[in-house]
Amino acid sequence: MKDRASTLSRRVLLLGMLSSTLTACSTLSPAGITSITPSTARRPMGLPSEEELATRYAGLEDGGYTLPAVPYQQIDPKFYRQRVMNMTGEPAGTVVVDTGSKFLYVVEPGGTAMRYGVGLGRAGFAWEGEGVVHWRQKWPHWKPPAEMIARQPELAKFSVENGGQPPGPNNALGARALYIFQNGEDTLYRLHGTREWSSIGKSVSSGCVRLINQDVIDLYTRVPSKARIVVR
Repeated sequence: MKDRASTLSRRVLLLGMLSSTLTACSTLSPAGITSITPSTARRPMGLPSEEELATRYAGLEDGGYTLPAVPYQQIDPKFYRQRVMNMTGEPAGTVVVDTGSKFLYVVEPGGTAMRYGVGLGRAGFAWEGEGVVHWRQKWPHWKPPAEMIARQPELAKFSVENGGQPPGPNNALGARALYIFQNGEDTLYRLHGTREWSSIGKSVSSGCVRLINQDVIDLYTRVPSKARIVVR
C-alpha cells in the first residue's frame, strides 16, 4: 500500500510540474511574438530569388502599351532591383543618386533602402545637389533640348515646336519620368525609363538617369511628388 501511495504521489507531482511548464509557455509566447517588428522582420533583403527576378523583369501590359521582358541574366546582378541596408546617411523618404556607383536608392524606414541600377547619360553628370521631385508622369512625351537637336538634327521632328516624341515603348523617357526641380526651377534633370536595358550600370552619350522600364514603374510607386532627392 505504501508503495502504491508513493507511486501516486510521484504521478501527481509530475502532472503538476507539466501543468506549470505549459502555463509558462502559454504566458511567454504572446510576449515573444509581440516583441517582433513585422515591418522589419518580413522585409526581404539582398538578391531576389530566380523566381522573383523572372517575375520582376517579365513582359507586361501597362497603360495600353506592351513592354517586353528584360533578359536580366545578361545584366550584372548588383544592378538588379533589391533591398539593401541604408548606407547613404540620408533619412527615410529621400531619393539618392550615386553617380559614381551608378545606383539609385529610395531610403526606407527601419534602416533599409530599395536600390536600383541606373545608366547615366551626359546630362546625368551635369547637375548635383539637392532638389525635389516636382512632378511625375506616366508615359511622358519627350522633347529633346535644342542643344541635343543641334548635335543630332534627326531629332528635330521631336522638338517642342513639333509636340515632342509621342509616348510609347520607343520613347526616350520610357514608361515613367520624374522631373527634378531646385528652388522652384527646373534643373532639366530626369529620372526615367529606358528600353535599352544593356545601358544599365554604364555611362552613355545622352539622357539623364535611366532605369529599366520595369524598375522605373516600381520607383514611381515609391516616390511621391515633392520627395527630396540628393544627387552626388
